[in-house]
Amino acid sequence: QVQVVESGGGSVQPGGSLRLSCALSGNTFLIRIMGWYRQAPGKERELVATITSDGSANYANSVKGRFTISSDNAKKTVYLQMSSLEPEDTGAYYCNVRTWGSAYWGQGTQVTVSS
Repeated sequence: QVQVVESGGGSVQPGGSLRLSCALSGNTFLIRIMGWYRQAPGKERELVATITSDGSANYANSVKGRFTISSDNAKKTVYLQMSSLEPEDTGAYYCNVRTWGSAYWGQGTQVTVSS
């Protein structure tokens, strides 16, 4: 079992920045991939970014160059640094981790980009 808790969401104006955090606990040594997903109202949940246990990152085209995913193994935390935020980035952001046999989700944190 892995426990996942997100934090850091909030409201920001277009062009602003936010950093999301995802605190991990439990059997974290089993984790292979960590990622952030988001879901806008009325839309399906979509991948934002992933990072493997060896640090290889992957991004959705819509956030490339604006978002950066990173992990701190010592702190057992995954971060999503979001810059140049756009209204289209509004939604609930979810942290996801995958082990060899299971996937775990956090409860989500809301990000609202509006003037």
